[in-house]
Amino acid sequence: MEPNRFDYSPIVDRPRIAWPHGARVALWVAPNIEHYEFLPPHNPYQNPWLRVPHPDILNYARMDYGNRVGLWRLMELFDRHELRCTAALNVAVLEHYPEIREAMLRRNWDFMSHGIYNTQYLWGVSEEAERTFFEDTKDTLMRLTGKRLKGMLGPALTNSERTVDLLADAGLCYHADWFHDDQPFPLKTRNDSRVISMPYSIETNDGVMNRQGFEADYFSQIIKDQFDVLYEEGAQNGQVMCIALHPYWSGRPNRIKYLDDAFSYILSHEYVWKTTADDIADYYLEHYYDSVREHIQVKSSEGL
Repeated sequence: MEPNRFDYSPIVDRPRIAWPHGARVALWVAPNIEHYEFLPPHNPYQNPWLRVPHPDILNYARMDYGNRVGLWRLMELFDRHELRCTAALNVAVLEHYPEIREAMLRRNWDFMSHGIYNTQYLWGVSEEAERTFFEDTKDTLMRLTGKRLKGMLGPALTNSERTVDLLADAGLCYHADWFHDDQPFPLKTRNDSRVISMPYSIETNDGVMNRQGFEADYFSQIIKDQFDVLYEEGAQNGQVMCIALHPYWSGRPNRIKYLDDAFSYILSHEYVWKTTADDIADYYLEHYYDSVREHIQVKSSEGL
């Protein structure tokens, strides 16, 4: 079946996942730390700005607020709740905003690539250009943070048909662009590398809620409702919950209290693993990847 990147496997018929310390839900928070170019290069598949002709000062300024103000407000919130995040990072941020780089490193955040800029896409690029993209993001992160790049969320959620293969060739082990499961799951690559899909979210994602016209109180309730179901189900089989945030949205003064309330609610529960995407990937690859692959092979041999 297309896209031939993973097998069908119903979650009710897989090896049971048990997270560390009896946790029912592995919670990871993904602030999207982005840079939008004022005059981005032309891409025939998508206009980076909502309005033409460029520059689109209105929307550039809205995004710029996130790095100037909103992120710092979110960091205070994360600190209060002792949350170590996984930044979905436009790696150019590390050079353009050294204050942000140092603040993230002081908090020992993990980083997954979210591209170089959020105005440069993987749609339409050659295989060689995409391969160079992975080497650039990997090398830039190591040079400026000392951390190995393990995962990737496509810039503006763009991918090519070969992205998973090139991701694996670059030594990464998880891809967060597949919103198809509440658990990690093995992905197929041309070299049969150990790569998994990492549950990200377009539901508990403030950027998506913003574009659909929903306000912060509604977003907070969505987070709570999502957590309630995953927490109940996690008593039998460990689940993953990602909360994806954008500083230019949730970092606004009129919205921050609703996010604070959602985190307070989740963390009032005992069996929550506050973690990062990197740590989830490492744990799954060590404890469950092989057993799930074996389970899939057995089912396939049985014709199921």
